[in-house]
Amino acid sequence: MAAAADKSRKPDTSKDKDKDAAAKPRRSLLATLLIAVVAAGGAGGAGGAVWYFTQGRADAAPSKAKAAAPATPAPAQYFALDPAFVVNLNGRVDGPRYLQVEVQLMTRDPEALPALQTHAPAIRAKLLMLFSQVEPEQIADRAGKERLQAAALAEVQKLMQAETGKKTADDLLFTSFVTQ
Repeated sequence: MAAAADKSRKPDTSKDKDKDAAAKPRRSLLATLLIAVVAAGGAGGAGGAVWYFTQGRADAAPSKAKAAAPATPAPAQYFALDPAFVVNLNGRVDGPRYLQVEVQLMTRDPEALPALQTHAPAIRAKLLMLFSQVEPEQIADRAGKERLQAAALAEVQKLMQAETGKKTADDLLFTSFVTQ
């Protein structure tokens, strides 16, 4: 009867159900991983293609930028416009008013110094005309002196651009500035 009871009783399928239940998540996990790998491969391929096609351009741009802009500027070279400029100041006649200023031009181009020396008489003439138009009130404070300095540099650069095709002077410095 025990054998008959065993036959009448349904076989224990709880173990089989556990195996099927465990297999389904594994299958779905395996399928999900497979899809993720395929998707990543496709995206990686697209990303790889983008990298491949943009790599040449990305490498070319920095090399041009490095070549165009040196890491440190060239050393400064100075050219003194001797003797000092002495001009009568423009304005009311309250007695003798004059400006005495020593000027030096700064350049970072080694080829610019000979050009500045060659055109020094023309530079002096332009600066004399500019300085003689100054009124004492215009240069009474620092801002006025800086405006005069900027105007003088612009005159020099304009002249040198016309004569040589380059501005040549990077800066104009007043190394002495006396008004009386």
